[in-house]
Amino acid sequence: MPDADARAAAGAAAPLTAAQVDAGTQRAVEAFLYRQAEILDDGRWDDWLALFTPDGRYWMPARADQAQGDGVPNIFWEDLDLMRVRIRRNTHPHAWSQSPPNRLSHVVSNVVIESVAANGDLTVRSKFHCSEYLRYEVRHFAGKYRHELVKDGDGEGAYRIRLQRVDLLNAEGPFDYVIQWWL
Repeated sequence: MPDADARAAAGAAAPLTAAQVDAGTQRAVEAFLYRQAEILDDGRWDDWLALFTPDGRYWMPARADQAQGDGVPNIFWEDLDLMRVRIRRNTHPHAWSQSPPNRLSHVVSNVVIESVAANGDLTVRSKFHCSEYLRYEVRHFAGKYRHELVKDGDGEGAYRIRLQRVDLLNAEGPFDYVIQWWL
């Protein structure tokens, strides 16, 4: 059984912790996550990639108890290069899976700052719901986010994403078609 640090990194059943932060930090983190959701909904892919650090990762594990992404099965384990490949593939004029293009709507809530490092970097957990409309049907995805945010200035744009972990509520469930975009 993994220790408490590994469970926390995995997003598993670790004790729920919350750091004591001022209201300005809480608002800045919430605004950052809400802005990311809007960028995804609007399909502003260059703006979305710019939210990540150069070594940033997008991770959707296959299981909620996964403590690492590298070298094990995942739904997604992408660095910036793989994210760019997926964007090019999905936005290509001949991408039949996006004809007509899908539409997304993200809702982010329950934003909790778990920890603050001495340098201002944060670990944040939140909940999400994403609806995708494609070919006259709506699919719903829900789950938990865990973000490792790197301090990068002040205000709403004060952070960049080193890791975005997405734990789907139904990660092991069947899907009618492949998840094309980021949740």
